[in-house]
Amino acid sequence: MTRTAADYAWFEDDFPDIAEAYCFTLVRGLSPTEVTARLGGRPEAPLRGVTAVVDAAFAQYDLEAGDRQLIAMVPVGDWTLLIEPNGYLGVTEEQALPASAGTSWISHFTNINALSTFLRAEDGVLRLCFDPVFPEDRWGTAPDELLGVMEQIGFHFDDDDDDDPETDLSAPAGFALAEHLTGVAVTPALLRDTTFTCATVRIP
Repeated sequence: MTRTAADYAWFEDDFPDIAEAYCFTLVRGLSPTEVTARLGGRPEAPLRGVTAVVDAAFAQYDLEAGDRQLIAMVPVGDWTLLIEPNGYLGVTEEQALPASAGTSWISHFTNINALSTFLRAEDGVLRLCFDPVFPEDRWGTAPDELLGVMEQIGFHFDDDDDDDPETDLSAPAGFALAEHLTGVAVTPALLRDTTFTCATVRIP
């Protein structure tokens, strides 16, 4: 059964420190060490729990004068999950497309300025990219392949007259679409209890 945006409504309530600005990425078949290498990253000390990751990310940003982004990683099944507090490397095409060579790269991002992006790359090719707030505007080599799934998940399209425009579930919908594509569920326990492999990557 396809998960919906409502299944991830807990994220903003349970993890407000990261919910206002983040990038979550899933990469198939690569270890955290391999992902770090593809991104030209520098290994850092591991951290337990996403709260510690958020604190370290902002401290790192200040320490490096905004030049480097902290990423926290953990293998989940056949995928590696990357978390960037207040980051956007996962949806930056000049980073994501080369890093997706020979594999799949699924990433979604939002920030405090109401900017958001969902990106799907396969073997260096941009398959799908769109703003989850405005899902009717999609691009890539397969922009309509997931349209039915997106509607089922709960993305709000302009012609959805029955939807309440005051209820914005675009960010939770990004999590649900990423789970549909990867089979990886982001859960409160995963965010709270995981010891993450960490690295920093230079911001282009």
